[in-house]
Amino acid sequence: MDRELEILLTNDDGIESDGLAAAYNALTDVGDVTVVAPADDQSMMGRALSTEVGITKHERGFAINGTPADCVVAGIQGLELDPDLVVAGINRGANMGGYVLGRSGTVSAAVEAAFFDIPAIATSLYIPTGEVAFHEVEVARDHYQAAANALGYLASNALEAGIFESADYLNVNAPVPGEADGSMHITRPSQRYEMSATHNGDSVTLHDRIWDKMNAGEIDEPIETDRGAVMSGVVSVSPLTAPHASIDNEPLQKVVDKFSLRRDIEVGETE
Repeated sequence: MDRELEILLTNDDGIESDGLAAAYNALTDVGDVTVVAPADDQSMMGRALSTEVGITKHERGFAINGTPADCVVAGIQGLELDPDLVVAGINRGANMGGYVLGRSGTVSAAVEAAFFDIPAIATSLYIPTGEVAFHEVEVARDHYQAAANALGYLASNALEAGIFESADYLNVNAPVPGEADGSMHITRPSQRYEMSATHNGDSVTLHDRIWDKMNAGEIDEPIETDRGAVMSGVVSVSPLTAPHASIDNEPLQKVVDKFSLRRDIEVGETE
């Protein structure tokens, strides 16, 4: 690419988050970065969209009173930015496992970009909680450095390498600060799913038991999965596609054909 790379940077932790600052610093060595990020924390919003959002100028770009998906749409369409790459992150907390991807605001921003045919990278940092509630875990700014290094490297090389000719976006997860061994693995999202729910009188408590097992070091998954890689101290990179794919389904075709036949019979009986 002869001209400078244009990058739209967003996140779901909010425009003032340390993770976004780390991403911004890493990406300014790669290209021209414009931040279009939520004004406050919008974690776990998935691809929720608004019909109208407030916008405020920020020293690095724009703060949006909306979701990460709002930020991508507002940046590309409303602000008429023309990014070569959309980056989301660095998220405070990992986004691993197939069932997590649809819940994550970070990943959803990358998915939204894919529908505009713009390559994207979602980047997150795994943070074990131990016995402490997640929101109480302290994460120092320098803890994001390994994730920022991986992000900067991928942003520098992915486009020219042709990675996005087959992948719509990359989902990147960095291991615990201090445990990274400096390597990177191509992975697939883990398919383990261990949600549980307990009925307590007039409420139901929902709990993701996978994170408990990860905290205890009890997750035994191959390094080819995102969780397996991160738990092994390796940066996980999952090349993913965004649009839902339609597959041939012969049993469904038979059921649909019967429905159509039934409709033909009903119409014939009424004539």
